[in-house]
Amino acid sequence: MQAYELSQLLSQQKDSNQLYLEFLKVPDLSIGLYILPAGGTDPQSPHTEDEVYYVVSGRAMIKVADEERAVHAGSIVYVAKNVKHRFHSIEEELTVLVFFAPAEYANEP
Repeated sequence: MQAYELSQLLSQQKDSNQLYLEFLKVPDLSIGLYILPAGGTDPQSPHTEDEVYYVVSGRAMIKVADEERAVHAGSIVYVAKNVKHRFHSIEEELTVLVFFAPAEYANEP
């Protein structure tokens, strides 16, 4: 079994000085913690794997292809592989669990 506590992951992510902390990676799945500051910019580009975002806390907007919607604690957003997407208008620090299937970069050439 692999088990995680959000409080420990938040501490590890902060210590890493990175926006994204991958904490689980197996061939068919990877999971990470993504934190964007209020007023920050989301630098990501489309991925070659499907993604699911679960917003733990914060408020922002997300644009997926030509669709846009508000997200907040409890929001769940699916993004198909190779689709352009980005969080923006981040009103409160955004803490997001990110699930990739298969694992992130598994489909990269």
